[in-house]
Amino acid sequence: MKKFFTLLVFQALMCFGISAQTPVYLDDSKPIEMRIDDLMSRLTLEDKVAIIHAQSKFSSPGIKRLGLPDFWTDDGPHGVRPDVLWDQWEQAGQTNDSCVAFPALTCLAATWNPQLSYSYGRALGEEARYRGKDMILGPGVNIYRTPLNGRNFEYMGEDPYLASMMVAPYVQGLQSTGVAACVKHFALNNHETNRHTTNIILSDRALYEIYLPAFKAAVQQGGAWGVMGAYNLYKNVHNCYNPILVNQILKGEWGFDGVLVSDWGGAHDTHQAIIGGLDMEFGSWTNGLDHGYPNAYDSYYLAQPYKELIQAGRYTTRELDDKVRRVLRLFFRTTLNSHRAQGFMCNDEHYDVALKVAQEGIVLLQNKNNVLPINTANARRVLVVGENAIKMMTVGGGSSSLKVQHEILPLDGLKSRLEKENIIVDYARGYVGDTTGNYNGVTTGQNLVDLRAPQQLIDEAVSKAHEADYVVVFGGLNKSMHQDAEDGDRLSYGLPYDQDRLVTALAQANKNLIFVNISGNAVAMPWKESVPAIVQGWFIGSEAGKALASVLVGDANPSGKLPFTWYAQLEDCGAHRMGNFPGTKRPDEDVFDIEYQEGLYVGYRGVEKFKTRPLFAFGHGLSYTQFSLTDVKADKHELAATDSITFSVKVTNTGNREGAETIQLYITDVKSSLERPSKELKAFKKVQLKAGESQNVTITIGRDALSYFDDRLHQWVAEPGDFIARIGTSSEKLTSNIKFRLK
Repeated sequence: MKKFFTLLVFQALMCFGISAQTPVYLDDSKPIEMRIDDLMSRLTLEDKVAIIHAQSKFSSPGIKRLGLPDFWTDDGPHGVRPDVLWDQWEQAGQTNDSCVAFPALTCLAATWNPQLSYSYGRALGEEARYRGKDMILGPGVNIYRTPLNGRNFEYMGEDPYLASMMVAPYVQGLQSTGVAACVKHFALNNHETNRHTTNIILSDRALYEIYLPAFKAAVQQGGAWGVMGAYNLYKNVHNCYNPILVNQILKGEWGFDGVLVSDWGGAHDTHQAIIGGLDMEFGSWTNGLDHGYPNAYDSYYLAQPYKELIQAGRYTTRELDDKVRRVLRLFFRTTLNSHRAQGFMCNDEHYDVALKVAQEGIVLLQNKNNVLPINTANARRVLVVGENAIKMMTVGGGSSSLKVQHEILPLDGLKSRLEKENIIVDYARGYVGDTTGNYNGVTTGQNLVDLRAPQQLIDEAVSKAHEADYVVVFGGLNKSMHQDAEDGDRLSYGLPYDQDRLVTALAQANKNLIFVNISGNAVAMPWKESVPAIVQGWFIGSEAGKALASVLVGDANPSGKLPFTWYAQLEDCGAHRMGNFPGTKRPDEDVFDIEYQEGLYVGYRGVEKFKTRPLFAFGHGLSYTQFSLTDVKADKHELAATDSITFSVKVTNTGNREGAETIQLYITDVKSSLERPSKELKAFKKVQLKAGESQNVTITIGRDALSYFDDRLHQWVAEPGDFIARIGTSSEKLTSNIKFRLK
């Protein structure tokens, strides 16, 4: 196949009169950098400028006379987005672009399973290959700073270490198929309101310790070939060409050799784009047809304006050549890689991955009186309540909206499972939310219109609840504007659509009430103490109904752990306790300044700092079995700078069924020159055990786990002294402490 491909290109070259000797750049036995050198010598100025900007909504041109194919990107951190028209956002009307919707990345992070993250990336890459895509615009690793961020569902939680450990294998799995990852949004894109005009102000310590580590891991551990710049500003410069973030940190300190891609419409200035490190520009002048030059893509900041500045002597090709070399390196890794994996679409293996991620990511938050799993031996009637039981969640939310081959709805999944046990499943709407069901031309085909008054809906649900053995409410948010959606943050922490009143009434009507929260965010739960069972169900894609049913009836034992702190009230979150969310507008300028005044104290780091009590702690998640942690010890109690230390713990499944537990290790610096959080996650390991089984789990950390970023020295420092390793199963359930010393 490789020789055939080379022959085709070679024959094409001959048609254009190029030498009969096979060019070095087409010889994939040669090192990539040698091939880049050869190709650079063949490019004209027009060629170089052409390949660093878009030619359509989602593609950039190759170089036809040299046999370089076009380069195709696609939104798709959770699945490969359907094709749109060349110059418009509307659907292209393809019939082969339905996909598998994988669970949103909050759910993936909740699995705390890096191996599963690799499988997720690999399956997504195979779907992208089938669709002819060369780069997936994801994954996202912006930190969960506030539960109001409309795009949190696309990210991997609040903790930089957890996000780092989950993003690297995702990138590796995706790129193992020859499809580039484009890790986003670099950086500090932690809310959506005024996202194009918000200037972030924060300390260097917070930047390096909280907001950058996951991006660094994606680059240095995952080997990411692409990074997407964010819309917002840092130090008054847009992040798509921010010299500090891009040139100094990404390409300098981290040694990133891939491409920095603009978010769509994220470029605003030719000069800054040239010197600030932007390599590929997409989405500017987004009608793509009739502005400026005959081909509007020539109007891009890195297109004709850039070329004219070079021709006028205002710039040399020094910056351009660096951009072009990076783009060619990307081509050799993707479009010119003859060893790329075979593409597959909507096959059984991909659905299996989606189901497994969903089952492992679902979090059992509360289970009073062991209401769950549903006792199918005694139950005769189960009532399902809520719009989210019947609403497709794969359509909407912004750029992650998908056109799926199928989506199993929660009501259908639970009916299919319970009716096998001759259990009657009834349904009541309970509340009416968003009934539109379309995004950018993708439609659900559902008619969810219900004109009854809120009280009528509640009365119907309560009446039916009196007759049921169990009541399962599927509530929460949806992927509509100002809920979980791009370009708009939530307007409040509470549940929409009068759901609190519905849940309160149902709790009085039936003692076996189960609330399943469908969302990518935490929500206020003023009725928590009156509801026996609470489950976090996320946005989990094609296999949603099947996965949720399997957990609710106990076919699958939940093992998910929260990747963020679930605050009791919004004011407990540092971003709202101390900050000016979502920013303060400058007088006479369309710029909003927002200062991250909480600094390092994001999520669980802020819980003890501000002496608050979360509704559910970071790392929390229950099981249908029980585990004990005993015999906790370290292999040493003093280590030198180059040493590592290994902790061991005996984990025993003391219950009566198989399950998984995640052992979490947090580090406390007893005395530090600079203030540090009281504890920080530095290692974890998930272990699967049969009933009665024990396993000795070992966790090793090194000097990097003890370090903080000293902004006075601009370097990471591991300060000699005493440390405490705290080991347990959540950030607030750390049952063992081991003191050790760094010499």
